[in-house]
Amino acid sequence: MTTRYYTPVDALLVTLDQALRTVVGQPATTGRANPAVAVPPAELPPEARKRAGRLMRVNHTGEVCAQALYQGQALTARLEAVRDRMEQASAEENDHLAWCEARLKELGSHPSVLNSLFYAGAFTIGALAGKAGDRWSLGFVAETEQQVVQHLNAHLERLPTEDRPSQAILEQMREDEARHAADALAAGGARLPLPVRALMRGMSKVMTQTTYWV
Repeated sequence: MTTRYYTPVDALLVTLDQALRTVVGQPATTGRANPAVAVPPAELPPEARKRAGRLMRVNHTGEVCAQALYQGQALTARLEAVRDRMEQASAEENDHLAWCEARLKELGSHPSVLNSLFYAGAFTIGALAGKAGDRWSLGFVAETEQQVVQHLNAHLERLPTEDRPSQAILEQMREDEARHAADALAAGGARLPLPVRALMRGMSKVMTQTTYWV
């Protein structure tokens, strides 16, 4: 098999294509079935429907940020094996992105208008993490995914109890994110310093609080 080598211009165009697909297009998924398909549709009262839509909008933006982080890290990762790991995780995050977007439509809601801004910020952070070295980049993935699992646990508690379709999506996402974190640590990821972890939580809080409303 012939290995394809990308020029800097090629890499830039691929990155731009991925960004457009993530924010306004249809990103490539792994083809996994949406977990909500096997769940009976939920009839939600108006207030419960609105709350579920806002929560799923936050989760959708979280997946936009996850895509940006992985794409930024894959761009600057030094080892081919690490780059491949980032790209595989990115494909699974695209599943989450598609599932959340489909559920938003079913709930009569919409993606956040701030997605482009959050994508740009997360991509930059991911690229910088990759530049710091693969060990720290993998550690960044592990910490990010562990915080996402905590976030999903909180959202599962806040969702209307009758909204089983949204719950099914978040439960599968939680399983995937926990596996991504474990894989990153097993591959040699370093535990990030406490100030960095705290900063990540603070940035995540800004994202969740703003996209809940817009």
